[in-house]
Amino acid sequence: MFSDLTTFAQTYLVPLGWKLIGAIVLWFAGGWVIQLVCKGLDRALARRSTDPTLVKYIHAGANVALRILLIIAILSLLGIETTSFAALIAAVGVAIGAAWGGLLANFAAGVFLIILRPFKVGDTISAGGVTGTVREIGLFVTSLDTGDNARVYVGNNKIFSDNIVNFNGNPYRRVDLATQVDHSVDPQIAIALLRERINKIPNVLATPAPEINIMQFNAYGALITVRPYANTDDYWQVYYDTNQAIVEVGAQAGFAVPETRVAIRNVS
Repeated sequence: MFSDLTTFAQTYLVPLGWKLIGAIVLWFAGGWVIQLVCKGLDRALARRSTDPTLVKYIHAGANVALRILLIIAILSLLGIETTSFAALIAAVGVAIGAAWGGLLANFAAGVFLIILRPFKVGDTISAGGVTGTVREIGLFVTSLDTGDNARVYVGNNKIFSDNIVNFNGNPYRRVDLATQVDHSVDPQIAIALLRERINKIPNVLATPAPEINIMQFNAYGALITVRPYANTDDYWQVYYDTNQAIVEVGAQAGFAVPETRVAIRNVS
């Protein structure tokens, strides 16, 4: 009886024990090697000035792929057939892909957003029905802070498949405003006064020069467009100051409040 147990232990338990010890050593050693590889990859990408979000993508992908290879190696060490295991992983991947098609579409769109770079963190954009400042381009969603300081998360695929307006894409922007003047006001005088006042607004660019022109004549009088240019960071300050300047010019010049006029003639 004792000899049978000894034989069983020597035949099965001892080899299994060594395999388990080897698997544990391989797991920790492999994890240590994977950390070194990922850190080296991060440093190599940093030297190439790669976008931080893209670095996170590559780091996560490399870590997952190496962990899977490590698990397969450990199973092989334990004597488990890894060919069928690899086939099982492939089948599970196909099933997950079919079930989570939208999630994978968001992931793929996120990769393209990082590679094509239609915007970056800190840009103010309008996409996917949301306008706000980009805070993070994640694996599946992009987070934006709206003007009222709400954090909105939009799926990357919705952003990538929509028109993207990047308000920081160009160094300066045009402020589009208009003012209505009464029939009694000479529009050329109004334009001259507005031009003089608009040029005094801080951060209004001299080049391109402000565009102040008559857009059309309507039942109230002349509709004048007021379009100064400003650096992107100064846009809203110039926008509000221009509105204030329009009010001040009308008040100081004593312009009449626009009103419609109807002529009624007796033709009898």
